[in-house]
Amino acid sequence: MAHSSYDLPPLDGLTAMLAAAEEGSFSAAAGKLGLTHGSVSRRIAALEHWLGASLFERHGRGVRLTPAGLRFVRDARQSLGRLSHSAEQWRPRRGRQTVRMSVVPSFARLWLLRRLPAIEQSDTHIDLSLDHRMTDLDNREAEVVIRYGRGTWVGVDARQIVEEMLAPAASPGLRDRMSAAPVIDELLQWPLLHDSDTSQWRAFLSRAGVSYRPRWQDRRFEDYDTVLAAAEAGLGVALIRQPLAADWLTDGRLTTITLQTMANPASHFVCVRAGETRQAVLTVRDRILALAAEDRLEKTA
Repeated sequence: MAHSSYDLPPLDGLTAMLAAAEEGSFSAAAGKLGLTHGSVSRRIAALEHWLGASLFERHGRGVRLTPAGLRFVRDARQSLGRLSHSAEQWRPRRGRQTVRMSVVPSFARLWLLRRLPAIEQSDTHIDLSLDHRMTDLDNREAEVVIRYGRGTWVGVDARQIVEEMLAPAASPGLRDRMSAAPVIDELLQWPLLHDSDTSQWRAFLSRAGVSYRPRWQDRRFEDYDTVLAAAEAGLGVALIRQPLAADWLTDGRLTTITLQTMANPASHFVCVRAGETRQAVLTVRDRILALAAEDRLEKTA
């Protein structure tokens, strides 16, 4: 018998079949399920009709699976096991709601991870994935996404987490090799460090009339925190993004080179689907924004 993709077996028949396969008789299966012998028999008969094959054959005072029954029970156990495993990932844990979040790795390491307990609190579990690619909110790959850009994505409710300021920075050792007040031309004598997005360096240098294109001595890294680590190692000059990377200045790993700063044309946004109604998702979004606001107040106090 041919079945469409929506022609599914009766679930109560599957339950009765698995119980009978485990117990070896319809009577024992009925006792296990709290049903009558006749009810178990009818459910299995309906399942056999759907399948178009006999599942059990009688022997003595019990039943045993036919060859078709053996194969179908094996497949049913595997399929139901996968469903159960999948459900465990999203089922509320002790009353906690699970929210799927996708974040670029550098932002997770520089800002999010230390604040994750304050975002989750006692009522939410964040299922966190670190991903460089643009996660699709419409396809429910994630419910909360932290994206880096200008916040103009279509179909997305994007809220800026923090406005960033850019300034050239280097290790104290490399800074000591520069003049007291280096100008842009002197900066260009050193390798410039950047991640996959060079728009910050282009924007910063264009203010001094310099059209920037990456050179052979400049270094590109996939993650922004790796850019900072490379600058700490003395490999070149990086644009430090404050307050995201403020710790690298306060603990002396990096030092700013010039007094020139500029607003970053891009920043991190916490994003949900436009029209999102799930309260747990909106609560996570609002807690992230509240923590960012607290950070700003602490720095201006």
